[in-house]
Amino acid sequence: MMYDTDTMAADPYATLGVSRGASEAEIKSAYRKLAKELHPDRNKDNPQAAEKFSAATNAYDLLSDKDKRAQFDRGEIDADGNPTHPFAGGGFGGGRPGREGTHFEFSEAGDIGDIFEGLFGGGGRSTSSSRGPFGGFGRRQAPPRKGADMGYKLAVPFEAAARLDDQRITLSSGKTIDLKLKPGVETGTQMRLSGQGQEGPGGAGDAIVTILVQDHKFFERDGDNIRLDIPIGLDEAVLGAKIKVPTVDGPVMLTVPKNAASGKTLRLKGKGFHKKGGGRGDQLVKLEIDLPEDDKDLAEFVKSWKPGKPQNPRSEFGV
Repeated sequence: MMYDTDTMAADPYATLGVSRGASEAEIKSAYRKLAKELHPDRNKDNPQAAEKFSAATNAYDLLSDKDKRAQFDRGEIDADGNPTHPFAGGGFGGGRPGREGTHFEFSEAGDIGDIFEGLFGGGGRSTSSSRGPFGGFGRRQAPPRKGADMGYKLAVPFEAAARLDDQRITLSSGKTIDLKLKPGVETGTQMRLSGQGQEGPGGAGDAIVTILVQDHKFFERDGDNIRLDIPIGLDEAVLGAKIKVPTVDGPVMLTVPKNAASGKTLRLKGKGFHKKGGGRGDQLVKLEIDLPEDDKDLAEFVKSWKPGKPQNPRSEFGV
């Protein structure tokens, strides 16, 4: 549904999207729909929705009151419930207005509380009653709203995310904050900084930081584990070896067993990402035999080499 803010301020019927002849049920139904769409708890990143929600609530407050609605239809009060001719017949004498003077009325705002109970499971913050400025019971009003939340995106290096290194972010206010990453962090994780959003009558909103874990040139994430393809020489594969391999915590020594086939995966425990439930994932290292190019001695050796038993590495394929 499209809304025109200028129309909202001038005409409560246009605000709710109903005709002037709308029934009470139609007005209530229109307000329920708008309240569900625009409620601040469901639009924390959209300050315009909060403004439209307030306008819709004010419009419903007026039109759900039969007397106020009649006064508005006769042109006696405006969309905010204020007299259109505040001094007509009353003069400046300061006495109590009579029937022909300006008459102010304050009453309960219909059944807004019932509407919010249906929409949000309770009376909600928007339905507490309070005494009006003229001694009568004022209409139910929402407490002052907080300012809008502010959204930020923070790119975090792969290794820093795995180690949970603190990250620094500068807010639009110029304030710099150090963020402590939590276990299980991944791209799309959101962190809320209370009171670091826009200022508002009810206090500041929050800053919401969305984490973007950057790709790595040779590490790849697999859940809480990290995968790494690493080349080894033919001699290391045949004879076995101890080789140095990188991890997010720094290089470590890895034992390659004898006769290691290309594609064999070895595990380095506790070298992955921190888990939400505690502990860390592993680093899975896949071996890839790297043969030298144009090595004549190796070619001659293979030609003369006779394995101890016949080999068919493709036997599992039935060929």
